[in-house]
Amino acid sequence: MTYEEFLKSKQQLGGDYGFDPVWMPEEAFAFQRDLITWAVRKGRAAIFADCGMGKTLMQLAWAENVARKTGGRVLILTPLAVSHQTVQEAGKFHIDAARSDAGELASQIVVTNYERLHHFNPEDFEGVVCDESSILKNFDGATKTAITEFMRTRKYRLLCTATAAPNDFMELGTSSEALGILERKHMLTRFFTHDGGDTSKWRLKGHTRSELFWKWVCSWARAVRKPSDLGYSDGDFRLPDLIKRLHVVEASRKNSEYLFEMPAVGLTEQREERRRTISERCEMAASLVNSTGKPAVCWCHLNDEGDMLESLIPDAIQVSGSDSDDAKESKFKAFENGDARVMITKPKIGGFGLNWQHCAHQTFFPSHSFEQWYQAIRRCWRFGQVHAVTIDVVTSEGEQRVLGNLEKKAASADHMFSELVKHMHSGSIENKQTNKATNKEIQPSWL
Repeated sequence: MTYEEFLKSKQQLGGDYGFDPVWMPEEAFAFQRDLITWAVRKGRAAIFADCGMGKTLMQLAWAENVARKTGGRVLILTPLAVSHQTVQEAGKFHIDAARSDAGELASQIVVTNYERLHHFNPEDFEGVVCDESSILKNFDGATKTAITEFMRTRKYRLLCTATAAPNDFMELGTSSEALGILERKHMLTRFFTHDGGDTSKWRLKGHTRSELFWKWVCSWARAVRKPSDLGYSDGDFRLPDLIKRLHVVEASRKNSEYLFEMPAVGLTEQREERRRTISERCEMAASLVNSTGKPAVCWCHLNDEGDMLESLIPDAIQVSGSDSDDAKESKFKAFENGDARVMITKPKIGGFGLNWQHCAHQTFFPSHSFEQWYQAIRRCWRFGQVHAVTIDVVTSEGEQRVLGNLEKKAASADHMFSELVKHMHSGSIENKQTNKATNKEIQPSWL
């Protein structure tokens, strides 16, 4: 390979590759049809849609359009155990999609897990969809690099997630780079200034630059938490009540360094606090789900937490990191089908993409990750849930700072979505003609 050929192989494809849709599912709501049309016309796009808004239908419709237009294949990458749900959804809408575990190409739309990407050749596909694309940060460097490299030369690309950069603008740069729009480092130099010292501290360059940044994001992404964000009636897209209950346990083994219980400071102290209170927290969580007789999810972060919860809850099943991919999928299906009443797992394992509307009770040991908190809750609290969802947060006195940090990140996430929605309206869909009462659309000007 010559040096020129090497440089060409590393270049991002440029240009706008979108086209007018050639097919649209009749079952799609009006706001979903608009998002599908926009994404197909863009060719490379990101849809940041809240849980239960129909991301699976929208990405399948996008893939079907690319397959019909090009005559080629589209690969849909999903979190573990979500691929079978995607194929089931495709059948509902008469879309021919097939799951593949070892690289077989059984359909024009191929669905597989991120963990199985190494079985596939990018040259076999015209387009790629990343479902729950924010999960990419949870993979190791080699896996993330492989996914980015796989997408880099594909003509059509779609990212779908509910929690893009909830508290970190850098992830928007990662999404932009994956779509081949603007590299993350160039995004930083164009729109941000560095506060110095800590390389993770970047802030937008003043009001004017901030306005330009959000308009730039809206040029390739759409954010929607509910249909009314796009000017439609919310109709049935209304969430049930979310009931959050805080349970503070007292450690039986006192901290020898303090006369009184004090909030843990720093990650080291917080990890020690978490391990010091494992028994008390697990016993509380188990007592909250043992007497109900109803489905429940117990989220944990440590292996010891998962093992203790499993020993304390007789009708529970645990999905742990040591399980094989096949074993994980089998256990997730058992819970989804009602063969197991209680699911015990970590948010980074089961917190993305799975639909558990049959369950309306969770216990949660908080961590600093807002994304894990948000995504885990949304496995049950999502559009389509008919019952109020109860979240029992079990913590200790020493972890008060963790809860405070989560509250700050929640506010940051709400700000990001609000900014995206505001600029979508002010910059591109302000002339939209919508019949909000009937949810019918004449033709939005932003398409």
